Amino acid sequence: MTRRRPRRQVVALAAVVVSSLLATGCGLKSAEQFTPAAEPGSIKPVPELEGVRIVVGSKDFTEQLILGKMAVILLRVAGADAVDQTGIAGSVATRQALLNGEIDATWDYTGTAWISYLGQTKPVPGRMAQWRAVRRADARNGVEWYPPAPLNNTYAFAVRAQTARRLGISELSDLAGVPREELTFCVDSEFASRDDGFEPMLDTYGVPLDDVVPRRNVRIMDAGVIYDATARGRCTFGEVFTTDGRIKALNLVVLEDDKGFFPNYNVAFNIRSDVARRYPQIRKVIEPVSAELTTEVMQDLNARVDVDGEDPGLVARDWLRSKGFVR
Repeated sequence: MTRRRPRRQVVALAAVVVSSLLATGCGLKSAEQFTPAAEPGSIKPVPELEGVRIVVGSKDFTEQLILGKMAVILLRVAGADAVDQTGIAGSVATRQALLNGEIDATWDYTGTAWISYLGQTKPVPGRMAQWRAVRRADARNGVEWYPPAPLNNTYAFAVRAQTARRLGISELSDLAGVPREELTFCVDSEFASRDDGFEPMLDTYGVPLDDVVPRRNVRIMDAGVIYDATARGRCTFGEVFTTDGRIKALNLVVLEDDKGFFPNYNVAFNIRSDVARRYPQIRKVIEPVSAELTTEVMQDLNARVDVDGEDPGLVARDWLRSKGFVR
């Protein structure tokens, strides 16, 4: 099952709507996409890529737009004719566009691929082990997975910083020591019913629903409002995605999943296997950047769009410049 993404703020949504793609019977419609220009930095022009047409897609939420713009900028700096098809509506449409050859490359998540695309029910523990399993299985579908970034956009629970200090908690195992009346949770309806969701998580950490956590302590609400509800104290613990920019903006603290309950959702560059074989140089363009993409970095970049209202393309280019990849 594909994880539902939180609703974005109006500013970010407006930018997405302007540049969104429409799926038609003839494939994806081209759209006027803004991707800022850049000059070579540590990423240099690659003669073998000069003029090569590579269509880059992405899903239509903030993080994916930023990552997609990065790939377009990098490939253009390397000399390729990179076509910007970022902003495809949803995981299924983006995946299908890759499999159908409507796009050549995109960024995706190991957990999404393993569970949603490949139909597996049990995540593989460990970042690299999960990636290897996905890479091996997806090769049969003609998709090559470059090595995963440290960035892990998975489920987590967050708490107000002052509450974390008061309760002396930093990891989910600490829930067992929290007074019953303070074991209050905000979760969305999908997460509340998933096999890798709320109730199994409580069981894993020794605070099962009903036995320890009263059902009246659980608020079901839209994923997009959980962050603000947690920051306002409507519940002690709120379900979040680990790279969401609102975590820092609202002074929330993510509790460590110290027993490794949640699946790994590390992002990795996906490219059609035939394109990867024909142009192996693409890997040397993408890999150095992917290695620098951490969860904390992505939180900051997402916040610049979702909280500060900046353009995803400019955010992508500014970060690439700050790391010296481009000028």
